Amino acid sequence: MAVSSRGTKQPTLAQLRAFAAVAEHLHFRDAAAAIGMSQPALSGAVSALEEALGVQLLERTTRKVLLSPAGERIAARAQVVLDAMGGLLEEAEAVRAPFTGVLRLGVIPTVAPYLLPTVLGLFHRRYPRMDLQVHEEQTASLLEGLGGGRLDLLLLAVPLGVPGVTELPVFDEDFVLLAPREHALAGRRDIPLEELRGLQLLLLDEGHCLRDQALDICREAGRTTGADVTTTAAGLSTLVQLVAGGLGVTLLPRSALRLETARNEYLSTGYFAEPAPSRRIALAMRTGTARQEEFGAIAAALREAVRPLPVWPTD
Repeated sequence: MAVSSRGTKQPTLAQLRAFAAVAEHLHFRDAAAAIGMSQPALSGAVSALEEALGVQLLERTTRKVLLSPAGERIAARAQVVLDAMGGLLEEAEAVRAPFTGVLRLGVIPTVAPYLLPTVLGLFHRRYPRMDLQVHEEQTASLLEGLGGGRLDLLLLAVPLGVPGVTELPVFDEDFVLLAPREHALAGRRDIPLEELRGLQLLLLDEGHCLRDQALDICREAGRTTGADVTTTAAGLSTLVQLVAGGLGVTLLPRSALRLETARNEYLSTGYFAEPAPSRRIALAMRTGTARQEEFGAIAAALREAVRPLPVWPTD
């Protein structure tokens, strides 16, 4: 048991780990098995934690274990401390041995299906000792996960303009106009941006950054925000099928074109006149992370890996 400079006893990580396990399982035997501790040792650790904190954390009966009101509040705090310690140890391991251990990568839905084969191939070839864990979420959730330590690195559209987040640009890519086969703009390679003003435009649901980017492009074209947007979809695949069904047109990133339109005879692609509207995809990390050199090297490797794709790697 650690003692502070004021003479009060301080909880140990072992005690917090024992209490967190009991709080999760509400059963001493199951909690002890989960963390590889004997049941008497687990019970003693929880009792010592209660003594150190001066509060009763559990309500013990002969048949079950319940969290006291104080226990419910402290259980959440204990898990935060344990997660933070886990993150600290992972950071230290990354410094000692870069390109090893766990890497929790967050990816937006409008990038994941089209870039993950390239990303996974890169990690398999270049970083075989890394345990890559992929999480597909919308931008707001990814940023929350990065800030809270749940995620280590993000692959998403930028700029973000978020304090404490550093962007590592990977590539730029054009948007194309996806339209029904018989549409007047189908197959054209010199579409003026102003043509967007009067089109029946289909967009993704709220929360997708691609929706916001499409609306920005429409504003640039002089289109009233939201005009004639009557149908939305949760994902690009659904959006493409709506276009094939004749409900309207949509903007599609070039990287998604091959996968989403393959063997669909009801679709046609139109290309905008230069300069075409585009988006930038980047890796994002916490500013000042101990793994910044490691993540910078991964960004550089990814720029090379995407060269076969219809995108423009950044310098």
